[in-house]
Parts: sequence; C-alpha cells; structure tokens
Amino acid sequence: MSVALKAIGVLTEINQDPQELVERISCNGKLLAYIIPATATTERTAFLTPDTCNFQLGFIAYPTGGVVARHTHRPLERNIVGTSEVLLIRSGRCLVDIYDDEKRHVTTRELRAGAVVLLMAGGHGFRMLEDTVFLEIKQGPYTGMDEKERF
Repeated sequence: MSVALKAIGVLTEINQDPQELVERISCNGKLLAYIIPATATTERTAFLTPDTCNFQLGFIAYPTGGVVARHTHRPLERNIVGTSEVLLIRSGRCLVDIYDDEKRHVTTRELRAGAVVLLMAGGHGFRMLEDTVFLEIKQGPYTGMDEKERF
C-alpha cells in the first residue's frame, strides 16, 4: 500500500474466507467493495457480507443429494438507500478502479473470468484489457442515466 493511500485511510484486508482469499476494500472505515477471485470456493455455507448489509453475498454449499425445499419469498417492504451491485466476470479481463465517497481513487484491481466484485459504496469504473462480458446483478429497477453521477 502506498503512503498516499495510507494518508487517506485506505485499508485492504485479505482474509481466508472460508478457504480462499476474499479481499475487502475499505477507506476511512467504510467498506467500498468485496473482490472474490474465481478460485474462491468452500465446502460449507459462508456469507461474505454481514447481516446488516443491504445486499447479501455468500457461498451456499450443499452435499450431493441435498435439496432446497420449494419456497417463495414473502413480499417484505425494505427501505434501501443507494445501489449496490455485483458483477461476475463471465469472460475476459479488466481493471476495476475503486473510489471513495469523495471520488478519490482508492485502488485498482485486475479481474479475470470467474471473479466477482460486490460494489457497496463510493464510485467505480472499469477498463477492459480484453473483450469482456459482465453478468451484473443490482437492485432495480434501473431508471436511466439520471441515477449515475459521472466524474
């Protein structure tokens, strides 16, 4: 980590979670993103986000023959501020630039096919190193470009 990044309070924490490396990127105590490499796997259920997050991400593991009982989700009303998003890199390779809430560059990471990034706060941008396809998952509905502030 560079001295400039330390000066603005950037914290990059890498944990075994539960078997492979999962990177949590924070700045000044605020969680900005999770990066889960394609090699991350587990043999047990483990959520990566705390129960208080407005977007839940985790590994759900089932043994051979396991069953998820038929179910529906009850219509719960939730009050969510902001838009978190998950991007699964289906193919290709890119750089993700992560910014804090003040639009200051925090870090850049390379993402390869199979990697997942959960963007929780701050800003972000992507630069493609190869032809790249994302699978994007976020709270909707998307109302148009007025939702984004470009900088």
